[in-house]
Amino acid sequence: MQEAESVFKLLEEAIRQGRSAALVTVISAKGSTPRECGTKMVVYEDGSIGGTVGGGAIEALAIKATLAALKEGVSRKAVFHLTPKGIGMTCMGRVEVFIDVHCAEFKLLILGAGHVGQKVAEVAAIAGIPYVVADERVEFANRERFPHASGILVQPPHKAVKPVADAKTYVVIVTRGHSLDEECLAEALKTKVPYIGMIGSRSKVPFAFKVVKRKGLHPEKDARIYSPIGLDCGGKSPGAIAVSILAEILAVHHGRDGRHMRLRVKA
Repeated sequence: MQEAESVFKLLEEAIRQGRSAALVTVISAKGSTPRECGTKMVVYEDGSIGGTVGGGAIEALAIKATLAALKEGVSRKAVFHLTPKGIGMTCMGRVEVFIDVHCAEFKLLILGAGHVGQKVAEVAAIAGIPYVVADERVEFANRERFPHASGILVQPPHKAVKPVADAKTYVVIVTRGHSLDEECLAEALKTKVPYIGMIGSRSKVPFAFKVVKRKGLHPEKDARIYSPIGLDCGGKSPGAIAVSILAEILAVHHGRDGRHMRLRVKA
């Protein structure tokens, strides 16, 4: 029981961090097998594991099957025959496992830990979206203000972009100043992130684009940029702005237009 609880905690932590992982459970064990029915392990997308389902050849095959399932994002069963012809083992047993895949849809990188950044984090936590926050001010970027963060980076926000950003990262630029926003925008443009949202007025945004363009980048031609950030929902408080930002991110991620549900055509 203690071993299973440890594996569950590892899986829970991976999900909280937005890290793709799979829970592998032995659901059938016949004949001579290394581990009994109910044994569990966690396999991460980089091939590392927590727990064990038997070690040796059977575990190597279980990991291989799990990595394939993680790549496809589909849960499945897998059967291993512990025979000389099967996997080169003489146990003469049969092991069946269930691979329960947990793939993170996407995560947020919140650049700026001020009032808006904090509210974006709160709304993201409610929506079950993992996030990392970056700000060089330790009095703002801390666990007390961001209790659900999968990562808190106490460093200039623009320096956090390259190490964190990937194809599943949605970047939210809400720093305390225009120059910092521009540096973050420039760094985000160099990555493969699918969404770059930057706070700002309609007069500020074109100016920021001009500054970034001097660096050889072309923000005005990049469809990933949403600035001013958020849907036009009304409201000027940090909380209201955060709701509009998350609404836009969800709409972009799911390919929706953000219109009223009552206007959608009935199936």
